[in-house]
Amino acid sequence: MEKRRLLKVRKQQKSKKPAFRRADGHKKKKLDVNWRRPRGLQGKLRKGIAAKGAIVQIGYGSPRAVKGLHPSGFEDVLVRNLGDLQSINPEAQAARIARTIGVRKRLIIEEIAADRGIKVLNPLPVTEEPEEPEEPEEDVEVNK
Repeated sequence: MEKRRLLKVRKQQKSKKPAFRRADGHKKKKLDVNWRRPRGLQGKLRKGIAAKGAIVQIGYGSPRAVKGLHPSGFEDVLVRNLGDLQSINPEAQAARIARTIGVRKRLIIEEIAADRGIKVLNPLPVTEEPEEPEEPEEDVEVNK
């Protein structure tokens, strides 16, 4: 119950979290916008000027009990083969099938996971096979 409350707290905290951008990353093509700690002596972002953006700080983190958990509350376990499914605890962990797994093996892993009650975080989308249309009965015309 405590974990469920903390997951809600994390979701609420993350909704207020700003997008952390690299200082002046928008100005030069060679600079990415992903976060890098500002180190310049005269850098406005390092000095904490609010208009220049937010700096990564400890207060933006998640509660320790739910750090790294999937939003569903399960611990994420990467599954690459059938043997990896054996070590999963269905109450606390969920399987994420590796992207390199083909469709045939993926279907087998999903079937075994369903039998063991393991949640799969990235299942294949369910596609319904199109039904063949029924052939209409032919009306025979009677000549009078």
